[in-house]
Amino acid sequence: MTSDSTTLITGPTFAEMLDPDKIDPRIRQQALEARGKDPLDPINLFNISWKDADNRIYHEVLPEALTGVEAPIVVLYGKDFPTGSHKVGATYAVLVEKAIGGEVDPARHTIVWPSTGNYGIGGAWVGCRMQFDSVVILPEEMSQERFDIVRRYGARLELTPGCESNVKEIYDKCHELVAADPERVRVMNQFEAFGNYRFHYFVTGNTLIELAGQLKARGIGDGRVAAYVSAMGSGGTIAAGDRLKQQWPGSHRIVGLEPIQCPTLFANGYGAHDIQGIGDKHVTWIHNVTNMDAVMCIDDMESKMGLQLLTEEAGWRVLSERYGIDGETVQRLSQIFGISGVCNVLGAIKTAKFYGLGKNDLVATICTDAIDRYHSVMAQLTEDLGPMDETEACVRTVSIFHKQKLDWISEGTRLNRARWHNLKYYTWVEQQGKSIEELNAQADQEYWERQQARIAEIDERIEAYRKSHAVG
Repeated sequence: MTSDSTTLITGPTFAEMLDPDKIDPRIRQQALEARGKDPLDPINLFNISWKDADNRIYHEVLPEALTGVEAPIVVLYGKDFPTGSHKVGATYAVLVEKAIGGEVDPARHTIVWPSTGNYGIGGAWVGCRMQFDSVVILPEEMSQERFDIVRRYGARLELTPGCESNVKEIYDKCHELVAADPERVRVMNQFEAFGNYRFHYFVTGNTLIELAGQLKARGIGDGRVAAYVSAMGSGGTIAAGDRLKQQWPGSHRIVGLEPIQCPTLFANGYGAHDIQGIGDKHVTWIHNVTNMDAVMCIDDMESKMGLQLLTEEAGWRVLSERYGIDGETVQRLSQIFGISGVCNVLGAIKTAKFYGLGKNDLVATICTDAIDRYHSVMAQLTEDLGPMDETEACVRTVSIFHKQKLDWISEGTRLNRARWHNLKYYTWVEQQGKSIEELNAQADQEYWERQQARIAEIDERIEAYRKSHAVG
């Protein structure tokens, strides 16, 4: 890492984010010490990983008593990343690629982070740690916790009309900021920047491959991931599935999730929803839609009510006393879920049921963030519905988790994949200036393989930059 104020601050390579043992031991130790003592120290960039100080993967295998399905469901959870969400990895990958490539300079540029939540929080943390003047764009109806965290990390906020699904308004604000100061403003658009895709393809994807092997040694699954389930959001997180499908060709399924209230790929739909962090009303540029095996829709109210079940005392008592889940597991679950994490688990349950997966068929998904982002949302839910007592907690366990229905499912047929791909045209060619030639190229998996292949080159450039600008 470099540290003087006139030089770009850099952090880990993709290889080091995947395997922190590859980081210089002195730097690794400094980063681990700063984690608790000074979480805003830039050295914490080297804590961006799915692994802890002992190289253990952040994960939880969900009890069958909760999921109601025989297939084991494992979640990677992001709460122990530097910002409390794995999105910090995507923001770092996006910014470091552009900085190393000379597209942005902390001495000259203001960085804009368009987001509906955790990407903006990650951008505030990463951008300011790398000494960039940073602006985060968020919809005005997002949780108050998100606004507070962005400001605490040192970035400025620009609020746009609407809620989670009002992404076009975010793009409009980006254009406005660039037009006002084109020499200075640079937009780090998670919906089109391939650093986001590459982080999850390489770091998240390979972490899941490693985890599947570890779980097999513990008698969980057969060593492969049968299905990977992810709400689509920016199209970054779901990219891990591209790596898994390469590892297990012909036997791995990628399932994308979107809200029933805004079924964009499912039904060319639109609308407002409250699964904060998964975006909508358009197909993102970096989403490899022609590699998906199904789209499933999840109800946003079920996701919020499920989160309340997992994070409030009445739910804890029911899960422990009625369903036999040990108290330690119940408390761990209460700390790793946000709204989108519950959405992902409901999608994983739906996937296991739809494909008839059994005890050896591991289903993997992601918990992006945790309850600390949603206390205000839970308070509003209680105000709207009344307090959740133990009877209501029992009802939610059965109706939301155990009886998750097999509706709102669209399989990735040849025709459906073409439809999903074609939807990109309206946002990206008509509105955002992408070329029709590149859009056509995205229909071929070779396009995505070229994006994947750039990881080694980017790592080499990061290492060369760190070596030539080393301090001390």
